[in-house]
Amino acid sequence: HMTVPDHMFEPLKKISCIKRGIHTWEGDLILGLGSSSIGTLVERTTRFTMLLHLPRMEAHGKAKSVKNGPALAGHGAEAVRDAVSKNIMDLPSHLRRSLTWDQGVEMAQHAQLQIDTGLKIYFCDPQSPWQRGSNENTNGLLRQYFPKGTDLSSHSTEELSAVAHALNTRPRKTLDWQTPAEALDRLLKQDINESVATTG
Repeated sequence: HMTVPDHMFEPLKKISCIKRGIHTWEGDLILGLGSSSIGTLVERTTRFTMLLHLPRMEAHGKAKSVKNGPALAGHGAEAVRDAVSKNIMDLPSHLRRSLTWDQGVEMAQHAQLQIDTGLKIYFCDPQSPWQRGSNENTNGLLRQYFPKGTDLSSHSTEELSAVAHALNTRPRKTLDWQTPAEALDRLLKQDINESVATTG
């Protein structure tokens, strides 16, 4: 897909984030028929997944697209920024420290997203999806629910929540057969205990 000019992006610093124990989210879009899309957010250490509802605008397929106008397919920079912000702000601040994304035009409002959420935004090198491997793996699992070539805009917020719940309650070998939901719960409790220990 289209990319934003290089000067708009900070270099990838995800590895240093991980070494410092900063909880890192990885994000992407899965695309379907007619430029329909669903946003995906995956917490790297627990594989906990959130799905972003990105419905098409009413004028999609009816109105002619306007240069620098709204992205009628639903995954323009403003829609993606709003969806990420809405979902990530439900988390405690220590669990929303950074987000790694591809250098796609849908993340052109990354500076405002950082202001809105406090997230540090980092970007993969071009053609380097392995730099957000947890997200790539999860996108593969999601294709069981959202096959390629289907209209992803037909799925409601409730349907996306149900699919995310199914993934988050599926035991994973990489988590020693814990579910992502259990792993996230354990991480939350661990962070709370460490916070109490350092302040007590």
